[in-house]
Amino acid sequence: MRMIMRSISFLAFALAALIPSFGFAEDWISYEGKDGPGKGKHIVFLSGDEEYRSEEALPMLAKILSQRHGFKCTVLFAVDKDGTINPDLSASLPGAEALDSADAIVMLLRFRHWGEDAMKHFEGAINRGVPIVALRTSTHAFNGFSKGSPWEKWNYGTKGGFGKQVLGETWVNHWGNHKREATKGILEPNAKNDPLLRGVEDIFGTTDVYEAYPTPDSKILVRGQVLKGMSPTDPPAVYQKKRATDKQEQDVNEPMMPVVWSRVYQNPSGKENKILCTTMAAASDLTNEALRRLVVNGVYWGLGLDVPAKADVDVVDKYEPTIYGFSGYRRGLKPSDHALGKVLPPGETKKTEQK
Repeated sequence: MRMIMRSISFLAFALAALIPSFGFAEDWISYEGKDGPGKGKHIVFLSGDEEYRSEEALPMLAKILSQRHGFKCTVLFAVDKDGTINPDLSASLPGAEALDSADAIVMLLRFRHWGEDAMKHFEGAINRGVPIVALRTSTHAFNGFSKGSPWEKWNYGTKGGFGKQVLGETWVNHWGNHKREATKGILEPNAKNDPLLRGVEDIFGTTDVYEAYPTPDSKILVRGQVLKGMSPTDPPAVYQKKRATDKQEQDVNEPMMPVVWSRVYQNPSGKENKILCTTMAAASDLTNEALRRLVVNGVYWGLGLDVPAKADVDVVDKYEPTIYGFSGYRRGLKPSDHALGKVLPPGETKKTEQK
């Protein structure tokens, strides 16, 4: 009987060890990397925003980085009690222990206040010096931690929160007119030879330009030109607008606001995190090849790998993201719906006006 019980225990252990290789767990999803420069490296993707559809964008990017570049990729979501993805649950992040083995983080977050366990895993990764690629609303990734919490320092509005302290900028204001004026990326002249911009051309996104003033130690890579409409062929917008910082009227495109920058953050443990931040890259923006390549380049750069001359960023499965907006996420979807080879089902959506 003892031998039988040992055999059963060994079998259970072996099956548990194999589960990650099957591609997904119940509340998150993992993609094993094919052969490529990223072999042996683990990227953890942190989704969780109510507006810009990170729950659709990050699995798409993870598929590219795993299947075309060799990285093992794990995508974490905010998950409801019934196992469906619910980005409105700002305290939810099952599977946060994946961060303990993260070599790099790609994040698109907004106003999260995860539990103590998840935050310890996240801060632990930061303090190890893990590089970060931060997208859109990650400039205001956290809020709602109570007074006296170890992570109160990262609340939006507390000395700029996580955004200003770690990424180099927090949320300031909309610069272009939201949902009416798109963004064209203009490469900064003195940054055109930066490895992060290899193969990055014709940047365009249907999200608007954010007002942003990155810290002096940041390197501006791309500025956002506000367009008069929502098409890449629309001309630049030209009008007077007051800046939130000094309330002085400025031509909206003079100077153009930074929309992509890099910096090196000295964390409290004394180690350094290489940071690539963009205020673009909502799910709908990432239909743009240049923005997908920027993210891929950011992972290579952050890990100290040679950035390809023109990284392969062709989507692996069909990608038709939901347009951004509050309460507009696809309901009823589970992490397993993002498995390789699956076409994302429509889901039930509830449309509301954008605030």
